Amino acid sequence: MYVRKKPNRSGSTSVVIVEKRNGKTYYLKTIGVSSDPKEINDLYLQGKRWISEQTRGLDMFIEQLRQDEEKLFVEGFLNKIEQILINGTQLILNPIYKSIGFDKINDDVLKHLVVSRICQPQSKVATSDYLKSYFDEDVDLNKIYRYLDKLSDTQKDNIQEISVNHTREVLGGSIGVVFYYVTTLYFETDRDDELRKKGWYKDGKHSQPQIVLGLLVSNGGYPLAYSIHEGNKYEGHTMLPIIRDFVSKFDLKDFIIVADSGLMNAENIKELENKNYKYIIGARIKSENDVIKEWILSQKKVVGIFCDYQKSEEQRLILAYTEQRARKDAINREKGIKRLEKEYEKGSITKDKINKRGYNKFLKLTDKINVEIDYTKIEEEAKWDGLKGYVTNTKLSGSEVCQQYSELWQIERAFRVTKGVLDLRPMFHFTKKRIEAHVCICFVAYKVYKELERVLKKNDINMSVDKVLSIAKTVTTIKVKLQESNETISKTMLITDKHKSIAKLFENNFWHKV
Repeated sequence: MYVRKKPNRSGSTSVVIVEKRNGKTYYLKTIGVSSDPKEINDLYLQGKRWISEQTRGLDMFIEQLRQDEEKLFVEGFLNKIEQILINGTQLILNPIYKSIGFDKINDDVLKHLVVSRICQPQSKVATSDYLKSYFDEDVDLNKIYRYLDKLSDTQKDNIQEISVNHTREVLGGSIGVVFYYVTTLYFETDRDDELRKKGWYKDGKHSQPQIVLGLLVSNGGYPLAYSIHEGNKYEGHTMLPIIRDFVSKFDLKDFIIVADSGLMNAENIKELENKNYKYIIGARIKSENDVIKEWILSQKKVVGIFCDYQKSEEQRLILAYTEQRARKDAINREKGIKRLEKEYEKGSITKDKINKRGYNKFLKLTDKINVEIDYTKIEEEAKWDGLKGYVTNTKLSGSEVCQQYSELWQIERAFRVTKGVLDLRPMFHFTKKRIEAHVCICFVAYKVYKELERVLKKNDINMSVDKVLSIAKTVTTIKVKLQESNETISKTMLITDKHKSIAKLFENNFWHKV
């Protein structure tokens, strides 16, 4: 529609509303007739307003029609949704699991238990519900328990071999350095058996039975192998069996074993040397003989200077000093002394105080069981501040020995992650097979965790594994069933800015490059 000024024979002008339809012009309304130019312009504006009023209703009708059509389309789409899965973590962890090589085991139950252990570490009952609710994986609880009973017998060797081969590939073909450490895992029970026993506790759960877990990791903290021992077994006796087994199975050559001073004893050192294994072990410098202790205390305390003492034809003692360790030693001792001064200021003592560990070595007991702090011993102790020793039979320089030993933090971190993030302990299994299976699942989970950490770093995704998985837990996949073709279309929804920050992890071609 538009306004038209139509000249009349009488000399006047008619202002009319016209519309063209199929090439023909139709007169819809006459607004008015006039010969006065001013009045004609006023009539023209009236025609414009009339058209505006008429079309406004039409536009509103059309807009309403569009809104109704949109609602019908959305309702139809929603009715076709078959599933909504909260599976962002699964879409990341499944490719990692496969890239390591664990898919070669062809065991879906293991994969599901490993992924759920990383995403949502819970009891096996809760795990079964979690797999169904979030991933639509129907893993029956009884099936899980039956699986645990056979896992340690069938898959442990395969799992460790896959982990070792993948680690070799990541490290360029050679393992090089092997770090060994032990920890304890406690149970929420008072009963013990042939495996779960009360012993020396790293977790502080002195009234509960435990097991001892030994772990081998490579440089970079990648897990290689593990061993489980009775809870009361001396940790120094756990190292050699796992190393012998590991070396024979994987034909390990030209490697160095790095271990904490708690594993240093004459028997271990002797066998390591008999087997021609290279080692770096933390030294107990205060337990050395008088000659060596006198040599240690005679050395100048200079940061970056490493002193070398030849203990035998093969074995050297490397001595290092750091100001950071010196400050820590002094602060800890000062705190201990203040605690002693507060506890024993009255000069009397009870039996429980005598047996208390720690800085009671500075106490001096008289015949009348009176107590005084021996400040001479404190002065002697201060001479050792900042000193750290390493026993080795390698040809490495002192700085290289110190550097290799300092990497033990990788294995300490491995235990922090497995105990904390993966909830390795406390354990609620009671049979030996299920305990072993639980540890095996956590071992695989940590390997997957470490590989994801490596992939993130390699691809410049500057987030921690925990942060990435936290974001991924809010990523959903929608599955829509098309009625005409009976086809199902899936779409992973990356909506928020946080989702987009990890979007590349959900690209199909991303995992082909890993």
